[in-house]
Amino acid sequence: METGLQFMTEKRTNIEDSDSNRNSFKKLSIQVSLNGLSFCVLDTITNKILAFENKTFQTSSTPYLLLKELKSVFNESNVTTNAFSEVVVIHKNNMFGLVPKTLFNKEELANYLKFNTKIMANDLIAYDEVINHDIINVYIPFTNVNNYIFDLFGEFEFKHNGTVLITTLLNQSRVSVEPICYAQLSEHEMELVVIADKKFKFYNHFEYKTKEDFLYYLLFSLEQLQIDLEKVQLKLFGLVEEGDPIYELCHQYVKHVSVFIPDKDSYPMEQTDNQTIDFTVLSSL
Repeated sequence: METGLQFMTEKRTNIEDSDSNRNSFKKLSIQVSLNGLSFCVLDTITNKILAFENKTFQTSSTPYLLLKELKSVFNESNVTTNAFSEVVVIHKNNMFGLVPKTLFNKEELANYLKFNTKIMANDLIAYDEVINHDIINVYIPFTNVNNYIFDLFGEFEFKHNGTVLITTLLNQSRVSVEPICYAQLSEHEMELVVIADKKFKFYNHFEYKTKEDFLYYLLFSLEQLQIDLEKVQLKLFGLVEEGDPIYELCHQYVKHVSVFIPDKDSYPMEQTDNQTIDFTVLSSL
C-alpha cells in the first residue's frame, strides 16, 4: 500500500505583488490529475505569467492525496494569500464520454459514462460543450478539489482537459486535405486528437508506461478511424522532442511526423519557456 507520493517539480515561483489592487487582475488556471498537477497565474493587464508550476507524481495518486499535494503546492507558492479576478480548474482524467449535441440529454448523464468508467453513488457528473462543434463532453470531476477551490476563492469555472484541448486545437488547425493527429505526451499519459478538414474526428486519453505502449494506442486508434499512415500528419507535443525514442519509433510507422509548436501569438510567453508550462493550462488563460 502506498503511504505517500514521490514527485518531481519542474519549477516554482512565489507570487509577490506589493500593490494589492493588482490582485483583481490576476487569473489562476489549475490542472489536476491523478498523475500530477500544475498551475499558472497570469497578469491580465500586462499579459505576462507571474507564477507557474508543474508537478508529476512518480506513482499514480488518489483524489485524497491529490488534494493534499495541491494544498501543499499552494501554501508554498503563496497562492492562497492572493485574490484573483478569475479562477479556472481543469480536470484531467479518463472518466469522460463525448456525446453529439443532437443526442445529448442532461437527464441521462450517468448513462453516457456507465459503459466506460466506474461510477460511484456519490460521484458528481458534469458536462462541457465544445462551442461551435456540436459536442458535449460528459465527465466526473474531482469533487474534493472543486470544494477546496470554492472554499478558497468562491465561484470559479471548471472544465475537463479534453474540452480545452479539443477547442484549442480546432481553433489552431489549418485547413488541410490530409488528416492531422495531435498527440500530447506527459510523464504517464497521452492524449490523441484527430482533425480532418477542420472537423473533429476523435479524442481519447490513455495511460502508458513504455514507448511501445504509446505506439500501440496510436496505431490502434488510427486503424479504427481508417486513417492512412502514409497520409496522416502526426504532430507530437508536450514531453517530447525531435529525436526522442517515441519520436523515432513513430517515424518507423508514420510517414509524416513533427513536433507541434503552438501559435505563440496566442499565448503570453514573454517571461517563460513554453516547454515548461502545460499546453492545456496555458490554453485556458
